[in-house]
Amino acid sequence: MAYKAPVRDLSFVLHDVLEVERYANHFADADLSRDLIDQIIEEGGKFAEEVIAPINRPGDQEGCRIEGDVVTTPKGWKEAYHQMVEAGWTSLAFGTKYGGQGLPSIVSMAVGQFTAAASAAFSMYPGLTGGAYHGIEASASDELKQKYLPKMATGEWTGTMNLTEPQCGTDLGMVRTKAVPNGDGSYSITGQKIWISAGEHDFADNIIHTVLARVEGAVPGIKGLSLFVVPKFLVNEDGSIGERNGVSCAGLEHKMGIHGNATCVMAYENAKGWLIGEEGRGMNNMFVVMNEARLGTGLQGLAIGDAAYQAAVEFANDRLQGRALTGAKNPDGPADPIMVHPDVRRMLLESKAFVEGGRAFILWTALQADLQKSSDEATATKAKDYMGLITPVLKAYLTDKGFHVASLAMQVHGGSGYTEHFPASQYLRDARITMIYEGTNGIQALDLVGRKLPSNGGRAIMSWFADIDAFVAENGEDEALKPFVDGLADTKKKLQEGTMWLMQNGMANPDNAAAASTDYLHIFGLTALAYMWAQMAKSAQAKIAAGDADPYYATKLQTGQYFVERILPDAAAHLAKLKTGAEVLMQMPAEAF
Repeated sequence: MAYKAPVRDLSFVLHDVLEVERYANHFADADLSRDLIDQIIEEGGKFAEEVIAPINRPGDQEGCRIEGDVVTTPKGWKEAYHQMVEAGWTSLAFGTKYGGQGLPSIVSMAVGQFTAAASAAFSMYPGLTGGAYHGIEASASDELKQKYLPKMATGEWTGTMNLTEPQCGTDLGMVRTKAVPNGDGSYSITGQKIWISAGEHDFADNIIHTVLARVEGAVPGIKGLSLFVVPKFLVNEDGSIGERNGVSCAGLEHKMGIHGNATCVMAYENAKGWLIGEEGRGMNNMFVVMNEARLGTGLQGLAIGDAAYQAAVEFANDRLQGRALTGAKNPDGPADPIMVHPDVRRMLLESKAFVEGGRAFILWTALQADLQKSSDEATATKAKDYMGLITPVLKAYLTDKGFHVASLAMQVHGGSGYTEHFPASQYLRDARITMIYEGTNGIQALDLVGRKLPSNGGRAIMSWFADIDAFVAENGEDEALKPFVDGLADTKKKLQEGTMWLMQNGMANPDNAAAASTDYLHIFGLTALAYMWAQMAKSAQAKIAAGDADPYYATKLQTGQYFVERILPDAAAHLAKLKTGAEVLMQMPAEAF
């Protein structure tokens, strides 16, 4: 199966749905011309298809290996990464101040979908660098920025985020890694970190770790944590690489999937590190890195689903089994392709509806990431509100559904999918981790209802409701769009009802909010995709009305129809479950489980 980058679909969303060119005045330093964007996504798609996709399956089979503390990535991966750096793909979204290309997030996240679909494990190496880069850029001193960011921007050096330890994952207040001031502005970092993606590898000359640690004598809990930059190799004053720092890979994790990514146990033994920002502000500074990673994880979940869906479509067209219930469709062959069977089409259409809706959702969110940097204060404030509100939804909903699509793809493959002769198994294995790392999906749901909804008096969710209401009012009389607009309005109403239930029942009993959180997040995800599908339907209808006979637009509307008729009704079930509260969950004693 050969992965095919969905360039046509991204172009439609970028130009016809989101109309990115009209935001050009918000980005004085960025070129948002249609020609440039199309050239970037077309060439990015080719690179993913021709360079990255061919190494995905061999890399999964070979995996990474360690000898001593030296980690070697699968055959051909280092060379592919160097091609990526030389072609400039790693520097798209980094600022021009440090040698990046300064392109908007919406462009880099478009290309990122291709990279992650071609190989999720490979995409994590540049992906983690992006998170570390932005964490340093947001909070570090100018000296540290000048020392590390230029070569991270080009991809010559890579980066990581080091949070988790054997005794703590979600509860980072239990971090034990310690930092002792050396008296010269540096700190000695000692401790162990686990599950560090791209923690050690052979791609780059240096790896720049961002490490959460507790300064000696700091208060207990998360308020005592600080964030440090700890390079694999120390960097001399002239920018050249110096001696090896006291950080090494103590072992590789043996994982269910993403075998091509080196997931490391990292040992810090009096390693030299430098404070990012202020002491005791580590969690605040790390959230910059984590939010970047959460958006990337949502993108990864969607992208794996896209690749799995493509493989399932190819298999469904090729596999001959049985006859269509309405008569043979392949009379000269021994059987019909399984594509003729309604239940196979159900699985494929469910996958297609999610993938295309999720793709638009990612790009819409990336646009908000860009607009939060706008010089217009009202635009920037609204976009920042949306980024806070939407990030946990995008991460959790897209990874849940990405895994679901990978599971459907395996089902379409039947017994063949359960073997390693076909790609379905790898997609399912690779997709599963996206629901866990960068904050489990349950944690994302708690973050949504506990922190993001009440933030600023609920300003973000009220703005979200107002935008949807305005779209419904503007398009409600259009008969061609009526199913999409009505579906959006009804699902938004259920989200609003769920929000009110949380306000009335969550404060009195926090367990009610926690028990309802996952179902609430799924209603939110359905509302978001309904909003995307309504906008895509509007743009497709406009093209058809203007006389464009491209069958792409009719197919888009048919896929959207499936979403409205067969997926959106799930919102009612989520709302019903949400309203049951915490009693049935919490009444049983632990020993009864």
